[in-house]
Amino acid sequence: MDFNQLSHIAIEAARAAGKIIKDYINKDVAVDHKKAGDSYASQVVTIVDKKCETAIINHLLPTCNEFDIALLSEETEDDGSRLEKEYFWCIDPMDGTLAFINKQPGFSVSIALIAKDGTPHIGVIFDPSTDTLYHAIKSNGSFKNGKPWEIKNTNDHLTYLTDRPLKDTPRVYEIERLLSESAQKLSLTDIKEISGAGSVMNAILVLENGPACMLKHPKKEKGGGCIWDFAATACIYNELGLIATNFNGERLDLNRKDDTFMNHEGVFFSNL
Repeated sequence: MDFNQLSHIAIEAARAAGKIIKDYINKDVAVDHKKAGDSYASQVVTIVDKKCETAIINHLLPTCNEFDIALLSEETEDDGSRLEKEYFWCIDPMDGTLAFINKQPGFSVSIALIAKDGTPHIGVIFDPSTDTLYHAIKSNGSFKNGKPWEIKNTNDHLTYLTDRPLKDTPRVYEIERLLSESAQKLSLTDIKEISGAGSVMNAILVLENGPACMLKHPKKEKGGGCIWDFAATACIYNELGLIATNFNGERLDLNRKDDTFMNHEGVFFSNL
């Protein structure tokens, strides 16, 4: 398996989808709804999501035939092939659709290559708002716009990244306590919140606004993001030597057998 070659193809696919997104950024786009998690953000879908998915799959499909790779994508029903083949592409054609609809930053293209055991081997993120490309290859490092990415925490406060404002988040007092404890350990006197982006860009913003973190508690209801919301960024974090785990600090289940939702374990991404 040539992971360098596959990463180049994934980058081309992400940029192709990013071009589609940029073509629609200033246009009014009709919003449809789909059956998904318990949040409104997970239920909205647009023609842009679907066009991006088509563009990405067109780039990746030849690799599926050549290398016997399965496909898992947000806007296509899971066919279970990810559980049978040694690797699968994990695609979020446009994460942060709600941010895109509201014409605010926080949306991105996310493509990952995951092994059957759930290990991320390639992670590619493209942010159309800033024309920034992030990618990582297992055991080969993380990159920002093609250059090795070194994380430097410069803030004198702790940043909390979240898709919805903390005050509207379940178990808010528990989260506030965890944030306070983390800030105290780092001798930080202030906690600031950045909200409204999709899960993919929130994970990237954790890296860009350190010290920072994002988290989701486990819960019974379906939701909490899906495999494609965390697969690519998990690869980037792994290569940076930073924490991308479930809420309890254990390895993320990036090839869950019974579903694609992550509500069963929650997530914790940290740059502390």
